Amino acid sequence: MNMLYKPVILWTDALIYLLVIVVLAFVWYVRRNEHMLAPWRRVGHSASGMAALTVLVFFIAIGLLDTVHFRPAVENSGNSEQVYSVEVLSLLDVIAEPLRTRVEKTYSAPFAAHLYARETIELPDGGQVREFPRLQFGGAHLQNPDVQLAVDVAERAAAGAAQGFLGWCVLVVLLGGLLARQDNAGLLPTLSAIRRGTTEIPWNAVLLTLMLILSLLGAALALSTHYHIFGTDKVGQDVFYQSLKSIRTGLVIGTLTTLMMLPFALLLGIMAGYFRGWVDDVIQYIYTTLSSIPGVLLIAAAVLMMQVYMETHPELFDTIAARADLRLLFLCIILGVTSWTGLCRLLRGETLKLREMEYIQAAHAFGVSHWRIISRHILPNVMHIVLIATVMDFSGLVLAEAVLSYVGVGVDPSMISFGTMINAARLEMAREPMVWWALLSAFGFMFALVLSANLFADAVQDAFNPRVRTWSLKAGKLRRTERTKTPESKPVAAAAKDSNPP
Repeated sequence: MNMLYKPVILWTDALIYLLVIVVLAFVWYVRRNEHMLAPWRRVGHSASGMAALTVLVFFIAIGLLDTVHFRPAVENSGNSEQVYSVEVLSLLDVIAEPLRTRVEKTYSAPFAAHLYARETIELPDGGQVREFPRLQFGGAHLQNPDVQLAVDVAERAAAGAAQGFLGWCVLVVLLGGLLARQDNAGLLPTLSAIRRGTTEIPWNAVLLTLMLILSLLGAALALSTHYHIFGTDKVGQDVFYQSLKSIRTGLVIGTLTTLMMLPFALLLGIMAGYFRGWVDDVIQYIYTTLSSIPGVLLIAAAVLMMQVYMETHPELFDTIAARADLRLLFLCIILGVTSWTGLCRLLRGETLKLREMEYIQAAHAFGVSHWRIISRHILPNVMHIVLIATVMDFSGLVLAEAVLSYVGVGVDPSMISFGTMINAARLEMAREPMVWWALLSAFGFMFALVLSANLFADAVQDAFNPRVRTWSLKAGKLRRTERTKTPESKPVAAAAKDSNPP
């Protein structure tokens, strides 16, 4: 049986699938334990955190679509055995096929109908003239772009935004019906509660963010079928398509690097703080020495050695995508090895404090083993630090990939990422006229991803940080006390002063 495609599982794909399974198992475990569910409920009460999570879910959905890879079948009339293409595609490539296949000759500005540079064109009478040639795909449906372009772009953008808004309205009604069914209430009172923001979860912030996303997405989909909404690059490839493909690379760098970092930080940090003595001295010497080495130089040396190995063993890689994926995985490993020292210091300090607590001393007195104390008492009490540091380091790792790719030691040049886009655009910033849209597109998508990750990290930190939570509880009690005060509760001296004015 000949298949239309051959599934391909890259190294990073397998790790992402494993990460999704671990996250789902963690969600199931948290829902069964009320003491672990309570902090996440506090995260759900944050309007900014839930709005940021909505944006992150949009990015994660694009990244997961770009993680399902396959090789399409090609026609082979001379052989009965099915032959597959050497090009590895993803579900995102199939969905965005018009963006991927509509390649122009060279640069074109956003929403342009002509190339960005003049070319010599042969006239029918044999003469020559230098002008801006029409694009093959962008604005090709227009007869007179100088007159029709602005009106057509506005009409298509408005129609696409209206479709996105209509889809948002359907989601609002579905959400209202679901909440009304859970609370045994009517649909209209539930929608009114969502609008006023009186629900337990700030659904009004989530829905407002979702309305903005769906409206922009609808307008982008309506326009991208007829225009290059972010222009094209030097080889004529759509910049909007490159920006969408860069999302997976940023998410892989941010998540898989964390997985590589956690074992080192958890094991060494807790061991240094719990056992102290020579164990603490050795671990401190290790991470102090590693921190003194310039990270960029260490990463560059490791990546260059890996690149030399791949060039000398080309038979190990059947596709270009497999080679680029292995370099991405190796970059995640190197970033993880060089970035665990900060979290290790935090865990060491917290473990030094926890080991002096009364319940730890009581466990020692009862003869409980060290590893049981670490697994049952130390590790659960430092997980809030691990979670906060993990979420906050995500944005830093995304930016690190952009910087490393900019200096040439990041991902493979054949892999699309924010760093490679910026690196390709930097040489065009000095030309006249300046090509600015590739840099702006990469900056915009990366800014939205990093900002949403930072806002969600702030919400997680406020919910899991015991000091912030204690201050919030005290402030809430103080506010409730002030609201319950009555004029009769004034002190006697203050009441006498009010009754006898000077």
